Amino acid sequence: MANHMNAAKSRKNKSLLGGAMIIAGTTVGAGMFSLPVVGAGMWFSYSMLMLVGIWFCMLMSGLLLLEANLHFEPGASFDTLTRDTLGQFWRIVNGLSIAFVLYILTYAYISGGGSIVNHSLEAIGISLPQSVAGLIFAVVLAFIVLISTKAVDRITTIMLGGMVITFFLATTNLLIEIEPSRLFSPDGEAKYLPYMLAALPFGLASFGYHGNVPSLVKYYGKDANTIVKALVLGTSIALVIYACWLVVTMGHISRSMFSDIIAQGGNMGVLVGALSEAIANDNLSRILTLFANLAVASSFLGVTLGLFDYLADLFGFDDSRTGRLKTASITFIPPTFLGLLFPNGFLIAIGFAALAASIWAVIVPGLLAYKTRKMFPNSQTYRVPGGTGLIVIVVLFGAVTAMCHLLAMAGILPVYQ
Repeated sequence: MANHMNAAKSRKNKSLLGGAMIIAGTTVGAGMFSLPVVGAGMWFSYSMLMLVGIWFCMLMSGLLLLEANLHFEPGASFDTLTRDTLGQFWRIVNGLSIAFVLYILTYAYISGGGSIVNHSLEAIGISLPQSVAGLIFAVVLAFIVLISTKAVDRITTIMLGGMVITFFLATTNLLIEIEPSRLFSPDGEAKYLPYMLAALPFGLASFGYHGNVPSLVKYYGKDANTIVKALVLGTSIALVIYACWLVVTMGHISRSMFSDIIAQGGNMGVLVGALSEAIANDNLSRILTLFANLAVASSFLGVTLGLFDYLADLFGFDDSRTGRLKTASITFIPPTFLGLLFPNGFLIAIGFAALAASIWAVIVPGLLAYKTRKMFPNSQTYRVPGGTGLIVIVVLFGAVTAMCHLLAMAGILPVYQ
């Protein structure tokens, strides 16, 4: 009884804000630099409409995952959930999709990191090939992951603090100076809505936090009320940040200028460079460039630490110096090599990440909730409102988004150029 009371007291002492910040910090990442570029076709109003719709669907899929997770002991993660409810086939499919997402995001951040490092160096008169800049970015940050998880934790904490400060310094000034006419009366062709379908996968990739849901269950225990609030608050913070960023970018960069950004590969450095030119304020440009560097570096560390731990567990490598070196080799060499071959693949990689994420972050949570409702029909644990109809909507959203990515790649859906 005493142990039970102590555990309950411990959970009460864990703040809601802490969980919400974990979700918000995980969610905000690649979308900062991909959403304005892929949203250029449909422009501001439709981009916001898409964002709100995707936020709702991704929040619901996270809540469905939580519902399923609460039927298991705290600490159970995707592998256990899929194995014990959906069977071996879905366990393998889900495991492969998670590994693919982590690998392809690592490559995306090497590409984006190389681009923003190049942009930063050019500001002080140094010019490097994009692939070399990406290699330097990857090697420096991979060394931090190789040292220890504690090193990643400390460096990421510093980076996140700097990122928050630079984001608010930049956006506060930029929001004041926007041109509203650009948001609602853009130049260029008058077609907007048809471009939304090809942009859906990038929106999905911008709201990926689902790997943290089992972690929150482990952290809070089976306190469903607090976890639900953390998911709602955390994803809502991410939605507001993305909305502010769309206002800033589309309020300063014309639609026709986005065509030039896309023609140059649509990478991070190109977008930040175009925004820096549009605002014509050296101090703001420096703050913006610093924010972009911190954002991509912290995202890279977060993703690669997850991949590093996943591969160490998969291959049974220990935490010794030799074991960590083996894990680092299979973690970093493949995506870094890809970064050398294709230095401007940031947007393409994010699209592929969304294709795999639509399985493990959307479709699988829906299937897990449906199956656990059948397995535990009399359970009194948390259940997402909306019945089977909501599960169908979420699963269909995942399937449609995956299909949109494939159709866009095949040249069947219109893509803004």
